[in-house]
Amino acid sequence: MIKGLQAHRASLFALFSLIAACGDSGVPLDRIDPATGRWYSAELAVAGSPVFAEHCAECHGNAAQGTAADWRERLPDGSFPPPPLNGSAHTWHHPISVLLQVIDMGGQSLGGQMPGFGQVLDNEEKLAVIAWFQEFWSDEIYEQWLMMGGTN
Repeated sequence: MIKGLQAHRASLFALFSLIAACGDSGVPLDRIDPATGRWYSAELAVAGSPVFAEHCAECHGNAAQGTAADWRERLPDGSFPPPPLNGSAHTWHHPISVLLQVIDMGGQSLGGQMPGFGQVLDNEEKLAVIAWFQEFWSDEIYEQWLMMGGTN
């Protein structure tokens, strides 16, 4: 029990360190789509689909639903499986700045195995991927994300 709590605290510390290091996300908030009220356009989300399919779907599922029975249970090697990104896991708890940082740096510091894509994807592709998986988020989840400072 204590070992699990220590690992959880270490993961939280790593996450807070990422948040502190992120600064401005560079999210162009002038893109807010008047039809949906979301920070991204429908075109940006559509552009994210093939990028997600090529770089993310193998681990996060074709519809961002995840591929593990329980993303919260450690794998035999001690790492966590890739979480769903469709709003059913914790992704919506993180602002865009943290999502971009995890895409750039990978998930090893948070206890996962995700490699970093900072040298693979440009900023527009990363934002398109985030827009694409946020399309799966309900309006309620999206609104909670905004209230938590999601566009920071």
